[in-house]
Amino acid sequence: MNQKLLLFLFFIQFTVFAQKIRVYESGTLSPISHVDIYNFDGKKYVYTNDKGYADITEFQEQDTLFFNHINYDEFQIIKKDINLHNPAIYLHKKSEQLNEIILSASRGKLSRDEVAEQVVIATRFEIEKLTPQSSADLLDKLPGVKVQKSQFGGGSPVIRGLEANRVLLVVDGIRMNNAIYRTGHLQNSITIAPSVLERTEILFGPSSVLYGSDALGGVVHYYTKKPRTSDNKFKYKAGVFSRFGSVNEEFTNHFNLELQHKKFATFTSFTHSKFGDLRMGKNRNHDFDDWGLVKDYSQNTDTYYTENPSLNNDSHIQKNTGYSQTDFIQKIFIPFSERTNVTVNFQYSKSSDIPRFDKLAEYSKGELKFAEWYYGPQERFLTALQFEITPEKEYMKSGTITLAYQNINESRVQRKFSSLKRAYRDENVDVFSLNGDFFLPLFNSKKQNLAYGFEVTHNDVGSDSYGRTLDVAGNSIIGYGDNFVVQSRYPDGGSTYSTAAVYLDYRKDYNKKSTLNMGVRFTGTSLSAKWEDDTYIQLPDNDITLNNAAVTATVGYVYKPFENIQFNSRLSSGFRSPNVDDIGKIREKSGRVSVPNIHLKPEYAYTGEIGILKYLNKKNIVIGANVYYTLLDDYITREDFSLNDSPTILYDDEEVVTYANVNKGSAFIAGGTLTVKGIIKGNWNTNASLTYTKGKTYDTDTPLSSIPPLFGNVGFGYNNGKLDTSLNCRFNAKKNVSDYNLIEGIDNVEQTPVINENAEEDIDKYYGSPSWMTFNFYSKYGLTKNIDLQLNVENIFDIHYKEFASGISSPGRNFILSAYFNI
Repeated sequence: MNQKLLLFLFFIQFTVFAQKIRVYESGTLSPISHVDIYNFDGKKYVYTNDKGYADITEFQEQDTLFFNHINYDEFQIIKKDINLHNPAIYLHKKSEQLNEIILSASRGKLSRDEVAEQVVIATRFEIEKLTPQSSADLLDKLPGVKVQKSQFGGGSPVIRGLEANRVLLVVDGIRMNNAIYRTGHLQNSITIAPSVLERTEILFGPSSVLYGSDALGGVVHYYTKKPRTSDNKFKYKAGVFSRFGSVNEEFTNHFNLELQHKKFATFTSFTHSKFGDLRMGKNRNHDFDDWGLVKDYSQNTDTYYTENPSLNNDSHIQKNTGYSQTDFIQKIFIPFSERTNVTVNFQYSKSSDIPRFDKLAEYSKGELKFAEWYYGPQERFLTALQFEITPEKEYMKSGTITLAYQNINESRVQRKFSSLKRAYRDENVDVFSLNGDFFLPLFNSKKQNLAYGFEVTHNDVGSDSYGRTLDVAGNSIIGYGDNFVVQSRYPDGGSTYSTAAVYLDYRKDYNKKSTLNMGVRFTGTSLSAKWEDDTYIQLPDNDITLNNAAVTATVGYVYKPFENIQFNSRLSSGFRSPNVDDIGKIREKSGRVSVPNIHLKPEYAYTGEIGILKYLNKKNIVIGANVYYTLLDDYITREDFSLNDSPTILYDDEEVVTYANVNKGSAFIAGGTLTVKGIIKGNWNTNASLTYTKGKTYDTDTPLSSIPPLFGNVGFGYNNGKLDTSLNCRFNAKKNVSDYNLIEGIDNVEQTPVINENAEEDIDKYYGSPSWMTFNFYSKYGLTKNIDLQLNVENIFDIHYKEFASGISSPGRNFILSAYFNI
């Protein structure tokens, strides 16, 4: 009897003191199942059942409880603050984007209903679901963005028909663009591991008022994870991520550790990826049987020599595409005082040698041209000190000051099959920058805000080149013979590029329905360069100094006539001042050599755009449409150029045609993007986008380079909190060869199928970019609070295709297995 009595009393006590809560969706009041509920260190964990109930008895009264669900904004509350007489928790859907916070549009925090710019945001959850192999691959899967690849270890984002040094890359508020960001295609976007990204924001259109030169097409802003302090005691969080990709035998491993204390916090991250040779798709719906196949390749390496190309046993394997990369981040956050926080930011990225696939697949007179052509290890080092201040003064409520130093190393090594001469070109760039961004409410009102700031940058560019003649024995390189002169890529006497700027940005909420934004910026630039060796190039002036200045402005207006609709309009101007690459680069491509043009001037962009956001289904679905027109003035393009009154020079023992960057008259780019995103019903969601771009010159009636064909995606998904799965279709329309720019060489028409080998003109010889469509499957399952498993299948039907202007075929069918472990 005593035992039964004790059991009865225990049952009564448990029933009386059990603490149950119920989680609802705000607005609809529907219960939410599979909501993760855990304390700060994650050691205690429960989740809601199918009716939204959870028992929180095991948590202490002082515990901060976190409520997490992939479809809802994270919510936190101290347990003692929960009213257990009415224990209800309400979560807000993430798809309710009227108040979504946007960081890049003002270099501060704004809600979406204050922003006239077209913005795309990829959150940490979306990035993890897409599990991209590089940050360039992440951008390629976002609405309105295309990515060109000359080799697998690269990725050049195209935004509104502009790319490379016309698109600004930013990481944690620090501009990545430097003095040798080139026209054409860049691979620098891969130097940030996607596994460390908290979010990525893309601003479309000129953003020169806030970001200065280079932001003509838009801004790509990477935000890496930020450490956070704890309430009192010392705490830690750790995470491990592993991924395998079948299409190139990828192995990626990532580890991160966050230490939290009341007085400091740190975040440490290490990522290593190894990629093998990439396999293309086998199903050729475009009906070009041989297009893109790799029938022979070079086995030459830094130490191995062979005189002739080797036969590829599987022509669908793109030999010389594999590489590896290591990324490290260390952040330290210190709440220095009540009004000052300090963040120390270290970032380091280094790749192995990266083969330049399109050059290694280039033919000359029916034979492979290059035995060696690769980028040496690409290194990026960044260290920054960032002060977040809240002085609450009349002249400043809050602000951020960022002092940063970056060092970038890159190199190029090449040798032809017919030669033992190997050429080396090394570049080193030191970048110093100081930014200040400050905010002030005017007239003690939250309805009027002034942002102002400054930016100072200095680039120091070193460019070296040399040649070595190989000494070989059989298949081994046993040493080097005579050295020989190699033309440096940039001025061999050194060059510098500096900028100084100030800006003002005014924003006023007239009422709940309308917001006005106006901004202006003054920027001055200074460039100096010196050439010493004149073996190949003789310039009119070997020592130059160029100074430019520009004023840019923007006006944006947001109007919300009803709660579920928002109209945006914007007028903006932007500019790009020629950098060291624009003015001083010397390189050979397809029998033509670019030469310096020391008279190059800035180019300008003037854009008008209108957009609409329409919310449906109780704000669970948002439809966005945006159209724009950009006028380019004094635009920079490449064309044949006479140096010292001669259209040719003797270069590498061959007489070649010279060309250069020059200013022309005016051109336009116009287009638009349509997007759909949200919850259809219950656990079902959708996303879709469609982007159209057209660009042409007014003065010469020539298509502009880098204009992608019509492209988009459609996806449907299911998410019940534990399982998140979706099916996605990506597609591109055909781009006719008549829409290619056949002068600059940026569009790489030679990478498209050949339809008439004997044609004298490219427009008759090549087909253009074929249309394509792929289907892709994504799935992620929360096995426990600490373990997530993921299976993705990309390009399910193994379609062969190339992205527009790319020199490499896109991946074939790819099975991606991933596992996330959190402690």
